[in-house]
Amino acid sequence: MKNSNTDEKDLIERAKSDSDAFGELYEKYFDRIYSYIYYRTGNIHDAEDLTARVFFRAIKHIGNYKDQGGPFSAWLYSIARNMLANWYRDNSKRTMIPIDAVAHQQITDGPELQSELVENKEALVAAIRRLPEDRQDLLILKYVNKQSNAEIGQILGRSEGAIKSLYHRTLLSLRNDLQETSRREQVGRQEIAKGKNGRSIMRPRLSRKR
Repeated sequence: MKNSNTDEKDLIERAKSDSDAFGELYEKYFDRIYSYIYYRTGNIHDAEDLTARVFFRAIKHIGNYKDQGGPFSAWLYSIARNMLANWYRDNSKRTMIPIDAVAHQQITDGPELQSELVENKEALVAAIRRLPEDRQDLLILKYVNKQSNAEIGQILGRSEGAIKSLYHRTLLSLRNDLQETSRREQVGRQEIAKGKNGRSIMRPRLSRKR
């Protein structure tokens, strides 16, 4: 009895000459690729356009695809990442992720980080947007696309251990960012309060009648 990996390998081989077989791959991976691109671009129109381009390029080059031990999805994600890099460069756009879906997950590696990472969602969203792109990719793939560390490693070209380490460093970076943001806000509130308390109240002088 064939396993799912063998079935997919057979499907990929058939897709090199059979558009219906490629259609099955398209149906299987469309949602994941679209979600990834949407959370990198921030709008539906560009996500739909870029996703269509990813699969157009995939069907054009699938004849050159060689199984090197990783999942077929890793190849699609590599195409998507290249498309996004070109999109940002051509449009002079920065990454503006509608990252709320990530921020509302239980982003934590243990109870010592959980309270700090979920207490202020708005600050967390802002902190995630300040992360380097590979760390944003990591969070999207992990929390939006629900992929394992091993799968993420294959997509990002890193070992599973490296992904675990990157994930932990990302959480620490978010925690430090949130702590610094909280500290600045507290200093700002103290300065405002000090300014209010330091104001002298000018009372009008009463003229004495002679």
